[in-house]
Amino acid sequence: MNKTVRNLRPYILLILFFASIFIWYVVVVKSEKGNLTVSVLDIGQGDAIFIESPTGSQILVDGGPGRIVLSALPRVMPFFDHSIDLLVISNPDKDHIGGFIDILRSYEVGAVLLPGTINESEVYETLLSVIEENGVLIIKGRRGEKINLGGGAYIDVLFPDRDVSGLDTNTGSLVAKLIYGESSMLLTGDSPENIEQYLIRLDGQRLKSDVLKVGHHGSKTSTSIPFLGYVSPQYAAISVGADNSYGHPNKETIDALNQFEVETYRTDKEGTIRFVSDGSRFRLKN
Repeated sequence: MNKTVRNLRPYILLILFFASIFIWYVVVVKSEKGNLTVSVLDIGQGDAIFIESPTGSQILVDGGPGRIVLSALPRVMPFFDHSIDLLVISNPDKDHIGGFIDILRSYEVGAVLLPGTINESEVYETLLSVIEENGVLIIKGRRGEKINLGGGAYIDVLFPDRDVSGLDTNTGSLVAKLIYGESSMLLTGDSPENIEQYLIRLDGQRLKSDVLKVGHHGSKTSTSIPFLGYVSPQYAAISVGADNSYGHPNKETIDALNQFEVETYRTDKEGTIRFVSDGSRFRLKN
């Protein structure tokens, strides 16, 4: 009897393995169908935001500083899934794009959306080469462009509204609003205060969002008081590395968020921050 059990043990373990995958799929993945999920990934000092639309389209906004994003993604998407529909580059600096090189080598990618700013670093040149080698479609984001994610969810590009190839990489950051029904999240890259003011002048009412991805990792160069007033978010997420050398997030930024009574979460304290929307509102997902 013992010998029989020993012989069957590998098969039992295999059955349990696939059963656990099935349970995980039903409980975690299938239960989210019909919802929009957003995960601000804990990737250290940088930005990486994974979005899954109500119909299952997958978008990665920024790729963090390096390979760490490869270990973060399987925690928010099936480990056997190796395709991503859209990569969004908000800023061509290394802390936003470093991980995209490995993503493009490990995942099948549909398209890349970028602002058009230029970084002459070796990392950015390598990224462009890998995009070209893989034949991935490149889209330059411009204000007014709406990218359909499926199920009624879409990305509304707010900035740039012009050629930004001559601008500083932060100033030319891609700013976009993720919208699903009545719920929305503002994605700001490293956009500084002067662009925040510019967006207010263009159409301040359009900035209103339930969730704010705080600009430039909580630096004092972003998240100005007037801008916060127009966005008026319930939640804010700061993507930041623990004990980083920049002093992010800045105390002034935290004070401003507290002044507006915004529920603020940080990746250096909470780890990956997850939000989910049923189309009526965003809520924090534990």
